[in-house]
Amino acid sequence: MAYTPKILAFAGSTRSESLNKKLIRVGAEAAREAGAEVTLIDLRDYPLPLYDGDLEARDGLPENGRKLKDLFLANDGLLISSPEYNNSFSAVFKNTIDWVSRPVEGYPPLECFTGKVAGLMSASPGYFGGMRGLFDVRKLLSMIAVDVLPDQVAVPKANTVFNDNGELTDEGIHKRVVALGARLTDTINKLKG
Repeated sequence: MAYTPKILAFAGSTRSESLNKKLIRVGAEAAREAGAEVTLIDLRDYPLPLYDGDLEARDGLPENGRKLKDLFLANDGLLISSPEYNNSFSAVFKNTIDWVSRPVEGYPPLECFTGKVAGLMSASPGYFGGMRGLFDVRKLLSMIAVDVLPDQVAVPKANTVFNDNGELTDEGIHKRVVALGARLTDTINKLKG
């Protein structure tokens, strides 16, 4: 029986009409078509307080932090579409990583990240497509033992490339997103299958 790579996909945004939410849906479908089992989540469904060591010491890991930790543990890879906020990643993305990284009894440190493979994308109305923010996402994930694929997709002028149904209308960008989803699936398959 062939191995089925498991991928957790999400955008680093909670905004309803986020360009990165539109992009992650396209990327998740591409990974599915490449043979992965994809769990697509919306971080808005997992609200978390800002990470605070005193809060953690008093109350432990919040319920949504535990749910997210379990999702990270259950998957082999991550497909992330990260918006660029002031040349970096969003606060909700960083806060998610901070809570998920917290140690829990029975698991080695950073178990949620170690050996995972990540594919990165971003979409922005600007000319660089969020590329500058992806440098920080790549650095952060690499420092917590995630293997980040060298290729990534940055979509400039992203407010002009989606139709009303959230589908990419630019064939070249669509091909790059499909290739990233396939590469992530294939890499996980080679490493875990």
